[in-house]
Amino acid sequence: MSGKRQQKRQKSSWALTFLFIMLFLATAYVLYSGLEQAGPPLEGEGLEVHFIDVGQADAALVICDGHYMLIDGGNAEDSDLVYAYLERHGAKRLDYMVASHAHEDHIGGLSGALNYAAVDVALCPVTEYSSKVFQNMVRYLGEQGKTLIVPEPGDKFTLGSAQVEILGPVRKYDDTNDTSIVLRIDYGRTSFLFTGDMETGPERDLVEAGANLKATVLKAGHHGSDTSSSYQFLREVMPQDVVISVGEGNSYGHPSDEVLSRYRDLGAEVYRTDMQGHVIARSDGNTVTFTTEKEADTATNPTGNPTLQTYIGNSGTKKFHLPDCASAKSIQEGKRVEFYDRLQAVLEGYEPCGRCKP
Repeated sequence: MSGKRQQKRQKSSWALTFLFIMLFLATAYVLYSGLEQAGPPLEGEGLEVHFIDVGQADAALVICDGHYMLIDGGNAEDSDLVYAYLERHGAKRLDYMVASHAHEDHIGGLSGALNYAAVDVALCPVTEYSSKVFQNMVRYLGEQGKTLIVPEPGDKFTLGSAQVEILGPVRKYDDTNDTSIVLRIDYGRTSFLFTGDMETGPERDLVEAGANLKATVLKAGHHGSDTSSSYQFLREVMPQDVVISVGEGNSYGHPSDEVLSRYRDLGAEVYRTDMQGHVIARSDGNTVTFTTEKEADTATNPTGNPTLQTYIGNSGTKKFHLPDCASAKSIQEGKRVEFYDRLQAVLEGYEPCGRCKP
Protein backbone atom coordinates (compact mmCIF):
# COMPACT_ATOMS: atom_id res chain seq x y z
CA MET A 1 0.00 0.00 0.00
CA SER A 2 2.79 2.40 0.88
CA GLY A 3 4.27 2.00 -2.64
CA LYS A 4 0.91 2.85 -4.24
CA ARG A 5 0.49 5.90 -1.97
CA GLN A 6 3.99 7.07 -2.93
CA GLN A 7 3.18 6.69 -6.63
CA LYS A 8 -0.05 8.68 -6.14
CA ARG A 9 1.87 11.42 -4.30
CA GLN A 10 4.46 11.56 -7.12
CA LYS A 11 1.71 11.74 -9.75
CA SER A 12 -0.05 14.45 -7.77
CA SER A 13 3.22 16.37 -7.37
CA TRP A 14 3.95 16.19 -11.10
CA ALA A 15 0.41 17.31 -11.90
CA LEU A 16 0.72 20.32 -9.61
CA THR A 17 4.12 21.18 -11.09
CA PHE A 18 2.74 20.90 -14.62
CA LEU A 19 -0.25 23.06 -13.69
CA PHE A 20 2.04 25.69 -12.14
CA ILE A 21 4.20 25.81 -15.27
CA MET A 22 1.16 26.18 -17.53
CA LEU A 23 -0.25 28.98 -15.35
CA PHE A 24 3.13 30.73 -15.39
CA LEU A 25 3.39 30.49 -19.19
CA ALA A 26 -0.19 31.68 -19.63
CA THR A 27 0.41 34.66 -17.34
CA ALA A 28 3.65 35.53 -19.15
CA TYR A 29 1.86 35.34 -22.50
CA VAL A 30 -0.91 37.67 -21.35
CA LEU A 31 1.59 40.17 -19.98
CA TYR A 32 3.69 40.00 -23.14
CA SER A 33 0.62 40.45 -25.33
CA GLY A 34 -0.41 43.46 -23.28
CA LEU A 35 3.00 45.02 -23.72
CA GLU A 36 2.88 44.40 -27.45
CA GLN A 37 -0.45 46.20 -27.72
CA ALA A 38 0.43 49.10 -25.44
CA GLY A 39 4.00 49.56 -26.59
CA PRO A 40 7.17 49.26 -24.50
CA PRO A 41 7.07 50.44 -20.88
CA LEU A 42 8.39 53.99 -20.59
CA GLU A 43 9.69 55.94 -17.64
CA GLY A 44 8.69 59.46 -16.67
CA GLU A 45 5.88 61.60 -17.96
CA GLY A 46 6.56 61.36 -21.68
CA LEU A 47 8.50 63.20 -24.35
CA GLU A 48 7.92 66.83 -25.28
CA VAL A 49 9.21 68.59 -28.39
CA HIS A 50 8.78 72.36 -28.34
CA PHE A 51 9.04 73.97 -31.76
CA ILE A 52 9.85 77.51 -30.65
CA ASP A 53 8.48 80.37 -32.74
CA VAL A 54 11.66 82.17 -33.79
CA GLY A 55 10.24 83.56 -37.03
CA GLN A 56 12.08 82.72 -40.24
CA ALA A 57 14.46 80.42 -38.39
CA ASP A 58 14.60 77.13 -36.47
CA ALA A 59 14.73 76.21 -32.77
CA ALA A 60 13.38 73.19 -30.92
CA LEU A 61 13.65 72.15 -27.27
CA VAL A 62 13.31 68.42 -26.56
CA ILE A 63 12.45 67.36 -22.99
CA CYS A 64 12.39 63.80 -21.66
CA ASP A 65 12.54 62.65 -18.02
CA GLY A 66 14.19 65.87 -16.86
CA HIS A 67 16.78 65.76 -19.66
CA TYR A 68 17.08 68.45 -22.32
CA MET A 69 18.31 68.78 -25.90
CA LEU A 70 18.22 72.03 -27.88
CA ILE A 71 18.21 71.71 -31.68
CA ASP A 72 19.17 75.08 -33.21
CA GLY A 73 18.49 78.48 -31.67
CA GLY A 74 17.13 80.85 -34.32
CA ASN A 75 18.79 84.11 -35.36
CA ALA A 76 21.09 86.22 -33.18
CA GLU A 77 18.13 88.51 -32.44
CA ASP A 78 16.33 85.49 -30.93
CA SER A 79 18.95 85.04 -28.18
CA ASP A 80 16.80 86.66 -25.49
CA LEU A 81 13.76 84.61 -26.54
CA VAL A 82 15.72 81.35 -26.41
CA TYR A 83 17.24 82.32 -23.03
CA ALA A 84 13.75 83.03 -21.64
CA TYR A 85 12.28 79.84 -23.08
CA LEU A 86 14.97 77.67 -21.49
CA GLU A 87 14.55 79.53 -18.19
CA ARG A 88 10.76 79.02 -18.25
CA HIS A 89 11.18 75.28 -18.70
CA GLY A 90 14.00 74.84 -16.20
CA ALA A 91 16.56 73.82 -18.80
CA LYS A 92 19.55 74.99 -16.79
CA ARG A 93 21.58 72.06 -18.13
CA LEU A 94 21.45 70.84 -21.73
CA ASP A 95 22.52 67.24 -22.20
CA TYR A 96 22.93 68.02 -25.90
CA MET A 97 23.01 71.13 -28.02
CA VAL A 98 22.71 70.49 -31.75
CA ALA A 99 23.66 73.13 -34.30
CA SER A 100 22.16 71.54 -37.41
CA HIS A 101 24.39 73.60 -39.69
CA ALA A 102 26.34 76.85 -39.64
CA HIS A 103 23.79 79.35 -41.00
CA GLU A 104 22.79 82.21 -38.68
CA ASP A 105 19.05 81.44 -38.69
CA HIS A 106 19.90 78.17 -36.95
CA ILE A 107 22.82 79.03 -34.66
CA GLY A 108 22.56 82.78 -33.99
CA GLY A 109 20.40 82.41 -30.88
CA LEU A 110 22.50 79.60 -29.41
CA SER A 111 24.59 82.28 -27.74
CA GLY A 112 21.55 83.06 -25.59
CA ALA A 113 21.24 79.39 -24.71
CA LEU A 114 24.91 79.19 -23.77
CA ASN A 115 24.57 82.25 -21.56
CA TYR A 116 21.84 80.51 -19.56
CA ALA A 117 22.52 76.78 -19.66
CA ALA A 118 25.51 74.53 -19.17
CA VAL A 119 26.03 72.22 -22.14
CA ASP A 120 27.35 68.68 -21.82
CA VAL A 121 27.77 67.86 -25.52
CA ALA A 122 27.62 70.23 -28.52
CA LEU A 123 27.15 68.75 -32.00
CA CYS A 124 27.71 70.49 -35.32
CA PRO A 125 28.63 69.29 -38.84
CA VAL A 126 31.65 71.63 -38.90
CA THR A 127 34.08 73.01 -36.33
CA GLU A 128 35.03 76.15 -38.28
CA TYR A 129 32.97 78.69 -40.21
CA SER A 130 33.69 82.29 -41.18
CA SER A 131 30.83 84.15 -39.53
CA LYS A 132 30.63 86.21 -36.35
CA VAL A 133 27.69 84.25 -34.91
CA PHE A 134 29.54 80.97 -35.41
CA GLN A 135 32.65 82.32 -33.75
CA ASN A 136 30.55 83.66 -30.85
CA MET A 137 29.02 80.22 -30.37
CA VAL A 138 32.46 78.60 -30.29
CA ARG A 139 33.70 81.25 -27.84
CA TYR A 140 30.80 80.73 -25.43
CA LEU A 141 31.30 76.98 -25.62
CA GLY A 142 34.99 77.47 -24.89
CA GLU A 143 34.12 79.43 -21.76
CA GLN A 144 32.35 76.26 -20.57
CA GLY A 145 35.37 74.14 -21.47
CA LYS A 146 33.55 72.55 -24.42
CA THR A 147 34.29 72.19 -28.12
CA LEU A 148 32.13 71.24 -31.09
CA ILE A 149 31.88 67.55 -31.95
CA VAL A 150 31.12 66.41 -35.50
CA PRO A 151 28.80 63.38 -35.30
CA GLU A 152 28.76 60.47 -37.75
CA PRO A 153 25.81 58.57 -39.24
CA GLY A 154 24.99 55.69 -36.93
CA ASP A 155 25.94 57.53 -33.73
CA LYS A 156 23.35 56.90 -31.02
CA PHE A 157 22.67 58.34 -27.59
CA THR A 158 19.89 58.56 -25.05
CA LEU A 159 17.91 61.49 -23.73
CA GLY A 160 16.16 60.13 -20.68
CA SER A 161 14.19 57.16 -21.99
CA ALA A 162 14.23 58.50 -25.57
CA GLN A 163 16.69 57.20 -28.16
CA VAL A 164 18.42 59.54 -30.59
CA GLU A 165 20.22 58.43 -33.76
CA ILE A 166 22.28 60.47 -36.22
CA LEU A 167 21.23 59.56 -39.77
CA GLY A 168 23.10 62.06 -41.89
CA PRO A 169 24.56 63.66 -43.79
CA VAL A 170 25.83 60.49 -45.45
CA ARG A 171 28.35 62.30 -47.67
CA LYS A 172 30.43 65.47 -47.77
CA TYR A 173 28.71 68.45 -49.40
CA ASP A 174 29.85 71.92 -50.42
CA ASP A 175 26.50 73.64 -49.84
CA THR A 176 26.09 74.54 -46.16
CA ASN A 177 22.38 73.63 -46.17
CA ASP A 178 23.25 70.13 -47.33
CA THR A 179 25.66 69.59 -44.44
CA SER A 180 22.71 69.69 -42.03
CA ILE A 181 22.68 67.08 -39.28
CA VAL A 182 19.78 64.67 -39.73
CA LEU A 183 18.57 62.98 -36.56
CA ARG A 184 15.64 60.84 -35.46
CA ILE A 185 14.26 60.73 -31.93
CA ASP A 186 12.49 57.50 -30.97
CA TYR A 187 10.19 57.32 -27.98
CA GLY A 188 8.22 54.11 -27.72
CA ARG A 189 6.32 53.69 -30.96
CA THR A 190 6.59 57.36 -31.91
CA SER A 191 9.43 59.19 -33.63
CA PHE A 192 10.49 62.68 -34.69
CA LEU A 193 12.72 63.49 -37.68
CA PHE A 194 14.84 66.65 -38.00
CA THR A 195 16.68 67.48 -41.25
CA GLY A 196 17.77 71.10 -40.81
CA ASP A 197 17.87 72.79 -44.23
CA MET A 198 18.97 69.69 -46.17
CA GLU A 199 17.84 69.81 -49.80
CA THR A 200 16.61 67.21 -52.29
CA GLY A 201 19.97 65.82 -53.47
CA PRO A 202 21.19 64.79 -50.00
CA GLU A 203 17.63 63.64 -49.17
CA ARG A 204 17.96 61.23 -52.10
CA ASP A 205 21.37 60.11 -50.81
CA LEU A 206 19.77 59.32 -47.43
CA VAL A 207 17.10 57.20 -49.10
CA GLU A 208 19.62 55.36 -51.24
CA ALA A 209 21.85 54.76 -48.20
CA GLY A 210 18.96 52.91 -46.57
CA ALA A 211 18.56 55.32 -43.64
CA ASN A 212 15.57 54.59 -41.41
CA LEU A 213 13.58 57.75 -42.11
CA LYS A 214 10.14 56.57 -41.01
CA ALA A 215 8.77 59.09 -38.50
CA THR A 216 5.53 60.10 -36.83
CA VAL A 217 6.44 63.79 -36.91
CA LEU A 218 8.61 65.55 -39.49
CA LYS A 219 10.12 68.96 -38.89
CA ALA A 220 9.83 70.32 -42.44
CA GLY A 221 13.18 70.78 -44.15
CA HIS A 222 14.32 74.31 -45.02
CA HIS A 223 11.22 76.03 -43.63
CA GLY A 224 8.95 74.36 -46.18
CA SER A 225 10.98 75.41 -49.21
CA ASP A 226 10.48 73.47 -52.46
CA THR A 227 14.22 72.77 -52.40
CA SER A 228 13.44 70.11 -49.76
CA SER A 229 10.72 67.55 -48.98
CA SER A 230 10.93 65.67 -52.28
CA TYR A 231 8.31 63.03 -53.02
CA GLN A 232 10.99 60.32 -52.90
CA PHE A 233 12.01 61.43 -49.41
CA LEU A 234 8.47 61.90 -48.09
CA ARG A 235 7.46 58.41 -49.26
CA GLU A 236 10.14 57.04 -46.92
CA VAL A 237 9.17 59.24 -43.98
CA MET A 238 5.35 58.99 -44.33
CA PRO A 239 4.76 61.43 -41.46
CA GLN A 240 1.42 61.75 -39.72
CA ASP A 241 2.26 65.34 -38.76
CA VAL A 242 4.55 68.02 -40.18
CA VAL A 243 5.77 71.10 -38.30
CA ILE A 244 6.97 74.08 -40.35
CA SER A 245 9.14 76.64 -38.59
CA VAL A 246 8.67 79.76 -40.70
CA GLY A 247 8.32 83.53 -40.40
CA GLU A 248 5.04 85.31 -41.00
CA GLY A 249 5.01 87.14 -44.34
CA ASN A 250 8.61 86.12 -45.11
CA SER A 251 10.14 87.26 -48.41
CA TYR A 252 11.06 83.72 -49.51
CA GLY A 253 7.50 82.52 -50.08
CA HIS A 254 7.91 79.78 -47.47
CA PRO A 255 6.22 77.41 -47.14
CA SER A 256 5.97 76.59 -50.84
CA ASP A 257 2.50 75.78 -52.22
CA GLU A 258 4.04 72.79 -53.99
CA VAL A 259 5.45 71.41 -50.75
CA LEU A 260 2.15 71.97 -48.94
CA SER A 261 0.43 69.98 -51.69
CA ARG A 262 2.91 67.11 -51.13
CA TYR A 263 1.99 67.04 -47.43
CA ARG A 264 -1.69 66.98 -48.39
CA ASP A 265 -1.01 64.08 -50.74
CA LEU A 266 0.34 62.11 -47.77
CA GLY A 267 -2.60 63.07 -45.57
CA ALA A 268 -0.26 64.71 -43.03
CA GLU A 269 -1.53 67.30 -40.55
CA VAL A 270 0.44 70.56 -40.83
CA TYR A 271 1.41 72.89 -37.96
CA ARG A 272 3.03 76.28 -38.64
CA THR A 273 4.81 78.63 -36.26
CA ASP A 274 3.93 81.66 -38.44
CA MET A 275 0.23 80.99 -37.86
CA GLN A 276 0.17 79.19 -34.49
CA GLY A 277 3.20 80.47 -32.57
CA HIS A 278 5.03 77.91 -30.43
CA VAL A 279 4.01 74.35 -31.36
CA ILE A 280 4.36 71.68 -28.65
CA ALA A 281 4.20 67.97 -29.45
CA ARG A 282 3.76 65.47 -26.61
CA SER A 283 4.29 61.73 -26.91
CA ASP A 284 3.25 59.05 -24.41
CA GLY A 285 5.15 56.44 -26.43
CA ASN A 286 2.11 55.40 -28.45
CA THR A 287 0.51 58.59 -29.73
CA VAL A 288 1.54 62.20 -30.30
CA THR A 289 -0.73 65.12 -29.39
CA PHE A 290 -0.23 68.79 -30.21
CA THR A 291 -0.92 72.10 -28.51
CA THR A 292 -0.19 75.52 -30.00
CA GLU A 293 0.40 78.96 -28.53
CA LYS A 294 -2.52 80.36 -30.51
CA GLU A 295 -5.22 79.30 -32.94
CA ALA A 296 -4.57 79.81 -36.64
CA ASP A 297 -6.86 82.38 -38.28
CA THR A 298 -7.04 80.27 -41.44
CA ALA A 299 -6.30 76.66 -42.40
CA THR A 300 -2.62 75.76 -42.02
CA ASN A 301 -2.71 73.76 -45.27
CA PRO A 302 -5.80 74.78 -47.27
CA THR A 303 -7.10 72.29 -49.83
CA GLY A 304 -9.49 74.50 -51.79
CA ASN A 305 -12.61 72.83 -53.14
CA PRO A 306 -11.82 69.13 -53.64
CA THR A 307 -13.20 67.61 -56.84
CA LEU A 308 -13.23 64.07 -58.17
CA GLN A 309 -10.17 63.81 -60.39
CA THR A 310 -8.37 61.05 -62.25
CA TYR A 311 -4.72 61.19 -63.27
CA ILE A 312 -2.78 59.53 -66.05
CA GLY A 313 0.62 58.06 -65.24
CA ASN A 314 3.51 57.16 -67.52
CA SER A 315 5.23 54.03 -66.22
CA GLY A 316 8.28 54.89 -68.32
CA THR A 317 8.89 58.39 -66.95
CA LYS A 318 7.17 57.80 -63.56
CA LYS A 319 5.26 61.08 -63.99
CA PHE A 320 1.52 61.58 -63.60
CA HIS A 321 -0.59 64.11 -65.51
CA LEU A 322 -4.02 65.64 -65.85
CA PRO A 323 -6.02 63.75 -68.51
CA ASP A 324 -5.99 66.72 -70.92
CA CYS A 325 -2.21 67.28 -70.63
CA ALA A 326 -0.40 66.98 -73.98
CA SER A 327 2.12 64.64 -72.37
CA ALA A 328 -0.68 62.37 -71.14
CA LYS A 329 -2.17 62.11 -74.62
CA SER A 330 1.16 61.00 -76.10
CA ILE A 331 1.79 58.13 -73.63
CA GLN A 332 2.16 54.76 -75.31
CA GLU A 333 -0.67 52.36 -74.53
CA GLY A 334 1.53 49.86 -72.70
CA LYS A 335 2.91 52.58 -70.41
CA ARG A 336 -0.38 54.31 -69.63
CA VAL A 337 -1.58 53.97 -66.00
CA GLU A 338 -4.74 55.48 -64.51
CA PHE A 339 -4.93 56.76 -60.92
CA TYR A 340 -8.07 57.81 -59.07
CA ASP A 341 -6.34 60.20 -56.65
CA ARG A 342 -2.96 61.89 -56.15
CA LEU A 343 -2.05 59.83 -53.10
CA GLN A 344 -2.31 56.59 -55.08
CA ALA A 345 0.07 58.01 -57.71
CA VAL A 346 2.53 59.32 -55.12
CA LEU A 347 2.65 56.09 -53.13
CA GLU A 348 3.37 54.13 -56.29
CA GLY A 349 6.44 56.27 -56.93
CA TYR A 350 5.08 58.78 -59.47
CA GLU A 351 5.76 62.51 -59.41
CA PRO A 352 3.60 65.32 -60.84
CA CYS A 353 4.16 66.65 -64.33
CA GLY A 354 5.91 70.02 -64.37
CA ARG A 355 3.82 71.19 -67.32
CA CYS A 356 0.21 70.58 -66.25
CA LYS A 357 0.96 70.63 -62.49
CA PRO A 358 -1.72 68.11 -61.46
